[in-house]
Amino acid sequence: MKIVFAGGGTGGHIFPIIAIVRELRRIYQNELEIFYIGPKDEFGEVLFNQEGIKIKKILAGKIRRYLSFKSFYRNIVDVFFKIPLGMLQSFFWLFFKAPDLIFSKGGFGSLSPVFAGWILGIPIFLHESDISPGLANRILSKFALEIFVSFPKTEYFPLKKIILVGNPIRRELLEGSKEKAKEIFKLTGEKPIVLVLGGSQGARRINDRILEVLPKILETIELIHQCGDRNYKEVSNVTEAILTEDLKKYYHLFSFLKEEQLKQALVASDLIVSRAGSGSIFEIAALGKPSILIPLPEAAQAHQLKNAYAFYQVGATTVIEEVNLTPHFFLEKLRYFFYRPKETEKMGIAAKEFAKPLAAKIIASYIVEYLAPAS
Repeated sequence: MKIVFAGGGTGGHIFPIIAIVRELRRIYQNELEIFYIGPKDEFGEVLFNQEGIKIKKILAGKIRRYLSFKSFYRNIVDVFFKIPLGMLQSFFWLFFKAPDLIFSKGGFGSLSPVFAGWILGIPIFLHESDISPGLANRILSKFALEIFVSFPKTEYFPLKKIILVGNPIRRELLEGSKEKAKEIFKLTGEKPIVLVLGGSQGARRINDRILEVLPKILETIELIHQCGDRNYKEVSNVTEAILTEDLKKYYHLFSFLKEEQLKQALVASDLIVSRAGSGSIFEIAALGKPSILIPLPEAAQAHQLKNAYAFYQVGATTVIEEVNLTPHFFLEKLRYFFYRPKETEKMGIAAKEFAKPLAAKIIASYIVEYLAPAS
């Protein structure tokens, strides 16, 4: 059985693919070849290599919908050169590999392989993480046999193609222990623990707001902070300058939390502060953790904002839009949670009810069942 995954190259595409691949390998005991086709992406390449997923790099372009001379020029290059070349690369590679199925996670990198696969008559499945689909998945939905979605009210797609499963998460993230977390992060256990996640690349503006009031935060809270690789040096230098020795033991800074670290941080935290990517929301939900979501305002189709409010509507989170994210408002919001433990507990229960931790297993089972006659 040969299965090709395609996607745009962000953490939001990569981690769900890894979750599905792991479930496929658990279910399907016979020979299974897994490939990923997409644009060059060092972050994804490292993770896929660790999972034994073979990679085919292709050229990929995107259509920029903001107006400027630079975007116009880049659109010309992408539309007339990169996308056609990527299409040819995809077509010939897929022709010779002859996979049984293509599974797309969306993003600009999936356009060429999915379209080429459709021309070759290869079955196409899509997964959409967000309430508001990106342009790539809107286009590619026309070629898909089935579309797996994360949220009940996902926009745009025809109902007859939709299968509601949630966003695939790695089941290993549910296997952390508080004892192991205490050991890894050197947690004191003297104060409530807050985990701050800014997505796979961190979130500079969230970092900045936290740093402005960090000493005040650490008076009542112990913080695990994933700040992003690009921001780590700056954040580390600032915290070294502003924190006293007494407070440093309550602050645990990381550029990026690897899977083993993340699963321990998730289970140990009493509250999670995060961007509102679908992956983060469904990981938070699966652990039944209360949260503060800060949607990325630049996200296409305002999808993070819509994701966040869908989670909020079931009572599972608090949403702070970035325009309202002043340092002292954020500080007071953190304190508010721990002054009202009953409300925080209700939020965690609502999050757990929202969760769909079996999404990856359901998708993997569906793929195996669909391909069973051909295998």
